Amino acid sequence: MNRKTLVLAAAMGLLAPALAACGDGDGGSGSGGTIVVGTTDRFTASKEDGPAPLDPAWAYDVGTWNILRQTVQTLMVQPRGDGEPVPEAAETCGFTDAGNQRYSCTLRDGLKFANGDAITAEDVKFSIDRALAIEGDSYVYALLSTIDTVETQGDREVIFHLNSADATFPYKLSTPVAGIVNSDDYDKGALREGFELDGSGPYTFDATVEDGTMVRATFTKNKFYKGALEVRNDEVEMITYDDADAMGEALEKGEIDLMTRSMSPEQIQKLSTAVDGDIELVESPGLEIRYLAFNTEAESVEDKAVRQAMAQVIDRSELVGKVYGSQAQPLFSLVPAGVTGHSNAFFNKYGDPSVAKARKLLQEAGVSTPVKVTLHYTQDHYGPATKEEFEQLSKQLNDSGLFQTDIKGETWGKYKTAAQKGKYDVYGMGWFPDYPDADAFTAPFLDKDNFLHSPYANPEIIKELIPESRRQADRLSASDSLTEIQDIVARDVPVLPLWQGKQYVATRDNVTGTAYALNSSSTLQLWELGRGASG
Repeated sequence: MNRKTLVLAAAMGLLAPALAACGDGDGGSGSGGTIVVGTTDRFTASKEDGPAPLDPAWAYDVGTWNILRQTVQTLMVQPRGDGEPVPEAAETCGFTDAGNQRYSCTLRDGLKFANGDAITAEDVKFSIDRALAIEGDSYVYALLSTIDTVETQGDREVIFHLNSADATFPYKLSTPVAGIVNSDDYDKGALREGFELDGSGPYTFDATVEDGTMVRATFTKNKFYKGALEVRNDEVEMITYDDADAMGEALEKGEIDLMTRSMSPEQIQKLSTAVDGDIELVESPGLEIRYLAFNTEAESVEDKAVRQAMAQVIDRSELVGKVYGSQAQPLFSLVPAGVTGHSNAFFNKYGDPSVAKARKLLQEAGVSTPVKVTLHYTQDHYGPATKEEFEQLSKQLNDSGLFQTDIKGETWGKYKTAAQKGKYDVYGMGWFPDYPDADAFTAPFLDKDNFLHSPYANPEIIKELIPESRRQADRLSASDSLTEIQDIVARDVPVLPLWQGKQYVATRDNVTGTAYALNSSSTLQLWELGRGASG
């Protein structure tokens, strides 16, 4: 067949089933043997990088969550094609009061862990209480911050009593930190170190580890799994590659069947324009964002005028055009386009890039120029174009004459730890939402116990606007609160949004279900993959 690009529309839930139907016929469970997936995500376990990368009470990045979502079952799950979460380990879930502060779930009958042990409501309570008690320094537990107490009634009913109204709570129960774990395998008061992982999800998990780094993960269909997902294969292997070029070469040679994050812009461009071969590129809307984060207590950027001047100088359109082309678009808010509550807060405040306006901001604040600052970036987590992106950012700032910047890269494990310890004044980060709601783009950055460990704390946002936005079951009704949050961020600039990206999967043409391989939150859904006839 011709090499082709499948472009999935924003209305993924409407279009994706039609695409999948073209090849899913007999490609169901077990046909064609193991499916092999390539990634450049790196998974390490060490005291420096984090000793428990796969513990649900600690893991908090897209790579580790994509492993946990295959293996650790949650009460709720995002449905095929996106939308509001639906019951997964639960048979039913819902608020039982008008104030959205009492949420009850009834477990499916006959649930079991992968070792055959029965799952009861007490296991759910243990798992949630454990994550909250450990308070892992990734701050993933903050996703559960609206839980006051967890109550059980019999073996199958779990009741969550919330300390404040939270219409987004069903989404939070679909995240891995709310995953159900076995108290025989997980200590209530300590993280489970290394790459051991057990649960009741669609797959069991086995890791191949070399020198403290996982190089291969094997996902085998869990015979005891009982939930909402249809598992279309018996086994999937995930292999970690050093870079996008090595991963792409493996796909071309047929050593892997599919590659996901992170491909290079050049690879995506080549695949999208090629006209022959047996590889296809699947493009779909994404909610990934990139931004600069600031240590607002650091001497170089503690003055708000410095951060505002950077926001005034940086030309997002030029940055995206030179580095990512049509694979991304400029972003003027923490909340990306396509998410209810989005506003172009930074453009509304700063307009087009202007050195003259930036100079005035610094002069009025009495800031001497050029402002010297290092822009830090991770070398191996967000794709091979990250260095070029930061070279362009540095050039834009330096060309203004108002800044004197250099750039410095570091591997992800060391980088993440240093950033959270406040060792970088300015650093680049990416964000894949915990769930497709504006709350997942505001609270993790701005609420207390935010995952950035940021010293920035705005009382109005924390005490009034975030709680107010969560009270609205109709998310459109939360837009006023969300707009105000975004306006405050544009004014204070604790973070500086840069761009929003599309997402891509490259696959050999005998793999089916690729339209659903990623959802809008970049969740890898391995259970959707199957085998079909190559053409």
